[in-house]
Amino acid sequence: MREYLLRKQKRLEDQRAKLLKRSQESTDVNEVREINDQLMDIANELHDIADALADIGNGDRENGGNGDENKGAAQEDQRELPPANAERRNGGVAAVAGFTTATAQERNADPFASMEYRKAFKAYAQRGVPIPATLAKRDNVPANTTDLGATIPTTVLNEFINEIRKVYGQLYAKTRKLNIQGAVKIPISELQATFKWVTENTVSPRQNGGKIDEFVEFSYNMAEIRVAQTLLSSIVTLDLFEREIVRIMTIAYMQAMDNGIINGTGKGQMLGILNDPRVTNLAGHTIQMSAADMSNWTAWRKNFFAKLPLGYRSGEFIFALSTVESYLETMADANNNPIFRQATGLEVNDGDARNPNGRFFGRDISLVEPDILPDFDAASAGDVIGIFWQPEEYAINTNMEFGMRRWFDEDRNEWVNKMLTVVDGKVLNPMGFYLITKK
Repeated sequence: MREYLLRKQKRLEDQRAKLLKRSQESTDVNEVREINDQLMDIANELHDIADALADIGNGDRENGGNGDENKGAAQEDQRELPPANAERRNGGVAAVAGFTTATAQERNADPFASMEYRKAFKAYAQRGVPIPATLAKRDNVPANTTDLGATIPTTVLNEFINEIRKVYGQLYAKTRKLNIQGAVKIPISELQATFKWVTENTVSPRQNGGKIDEFVEFSYNMAEIRVAQTLLSSIVTLDLFEREIVRIMTIAYMQAMDNGIINGTGKGQMLGILNDPRVTNLAGHTIQMSAADMSNWTAWRKNFFAKLPLGYRSGEFIFALSTVESYLETMADANNNPIFRQATGLEVNDGDARNPNGRFFGRDISLVEPDILPDFDAASAGDVIGIFWQPEEYAINTNMEFGMRRWFDEDRNEWVNKMLTVVDGKVLNPMGFYLITKK
């Protein structure tokens, strides 16, 4: 029986290792959840096998054998297995009571996901305890680096990435994401060629691909998220600590990304749409709208849509909510009957805090706060009050690796944790961007 259990244990461990590898490589949330369910079933089976092996060891001792070898193996298996009521999160296992553990395969695959490293990181963030240099090292890079400080555990980053895919960052979620080396020039102009009919007696000459004279280059911009020490120090359990870190990172990161996409200066930070001269100086891509035009559906057709080429008519709008409320949703006929819905198809989910967007003339609207894009009434003549863009033509370049450093604020007399990352963003092709300004 012992040999049978050991063989079955080996098969299940091999199956678990393969599933863990698939889970780490997968980008499909549904697939990951399905894999996690399978992993939990395997964990329960391995737990039962460990109990059975322990019972066999006890029986051997009662029959005159010491059973130490089997007992030791069983106890080691039990230490590696999660409790029966545990749930798996991002490759780690967390029990209902806050207990967490990581398998040996996971520790070998990613030292920054191990329970030892996660606890050490919590101590570093809360009390400034240095992380042992020998605790975690991946690709000969130690856990503490001079650039980013202590590497944030992989389990925290995985949860952070899952969060930003859900509801945060109305603009960020739609942009193109890149992970390329900085200082690399990316050509963006279109290849050009001519069409020629080919007859039996003629051959089309080799076509020139066109002159590529435009490019975009991403920089190594360092960004930080500051968190007061008093907030993190009050959290006792590891599970709550990691969830709070994710919450803080998500909100701060998404606010910065959305603002950077629109208003980034390009000096040590992302280059926003409104500060990119390739967009602002592009002839015919700035549309002036008066207050009367904003509330007139025929003016939108004549002044705006009539100027859009076919290739860029499938873009999206960005407006402040107050602009939509005050002008788009007040369109009325001569008898003051509302016509905004039947004339423009306007639908706004402003009551939905998780997805406060809508549609206008069949195009999606991303609603932003007035600090990102001013509303029409508060804007001055010439100010941009709306943007029509192709989201996939704005790219954000980052490897999504975060580190944490501790910093002492002399003015406030307290320690502050700074989460650092490298990120940049730029418009790729400006031809699909149109600025709507106040006339």
